[in-house]
Amino acid sequence: MLLKIGELAKRTGLTVRTLHHYDDIGLLSPSARSDAGYRLYDESDLARLHRILALRRFGMALADIGTTLSGPDLPLASIVERQIGMLDQQIAQASALRSRLARLRGQLDAGRQPDPADWLTTLEQMTMYDKYFTQEELQELPLYTRAEQIEGEWQALVTEVHGLIDAGTSPADDRARSLARRWMATLARDTNSNPILFAKLNAMHEQEPAVQERTGVTQQVMDFILAATKENQLAVYERYLDADEMAFVRANLGKRNAEWPPLLARVRTAIDEGRASDSPEAQALARDWFDLFRSYAGDNPATQQKIRQALQNEPELKQPGMVDERMIGFIREAMQSLQRPQPTP
Repeated sequence: MLLKIGELAKRTGLTVRTLHHYDDIGLLSPSARSDAGYRLYDESDLARLHRILALRRFGMALADIGTTLSGPDLPLASIVERQIGMLDQQIAQASALRSRLARLRGQLDAGRQPDPADWLTTLEQMTMYDKYFTQEELQELPLYTRAEQIEGEWQALVTEVHGLIDAGTSPADDRARSLARRWMATLARDTNSNPILFAKLNAMHEQEPAVQERTGVTQQVMDFILAATKENQLAVYERYLDADEMAFVRANLGKRNAEWPPLLARVRTAIDEGRASDSPEAQALARDWFDLFRSYAGDNPATQQKIRQALQNEPELKQPGMVDERMIGFIREAMQSLQRPQPTP
């Protein structure tokens, strides 16, 4: 079976312009041409197009799709299996919302006014996340797709934090530091180790008091977790820094914590969009990154190098699921491009 580009566009719902673009960038070139020069797509092209659209649906940038498809053959069966998994998540999400609505309907049918908490939870699930996430992002966010399964786990963590706070426990206490590790690991898991999702969730939590009230993750809880996380980091830096260096780091580490999530999201977005590490966008990100690094590392190159060594060697200092080697490499290359001599006009 051979299809002309117009026929393929009509059958798939894509535009001819999109198919032309895929051809221009080498992502999907037709296997044949008619005597008149028309593009003709065969079965192998359809299979490749399925892979492209599936990977795009999974949130992968076109540049990354091209790289993926240029590697070892990606079995179509595994792509279909992953699509089924995504649909299963969507079904689970819809089922959870349906269950909440069914409970509300049952209460209304019985002439009872639903509990306000049930109303708020349902309304939040219907609208709150839509203000901050796209539908594609929501399908990648376990905190949303698996809300009913993991809600109890988060409630237990929040209760544990409140217990330590009420008991007057210091964030430097081993119990607080252990809890902070579990909290951050669970957060990475439930944001799918994606800094873009983490940044948006963080923004939603900061800007929606109703979310804080319903989840119990108040500013007091977050301050305690961040303080305990800082103690975990300081304990590691003590193995690398002298007393004067530690005093500076202790006084400044965490002061600009709020600036990290949006920066990490911007870096991940630049990588997903295929930005070159020597592009103006990447260089601007590298400047911002180094500025935040200097805010707690100081201006002494020797101290900065010690801290870089610790960051490289110590798993405790790596933000779980947020900063990966690809992001570090991208920033490193962008910094190197800034340091190269610029051509004179």
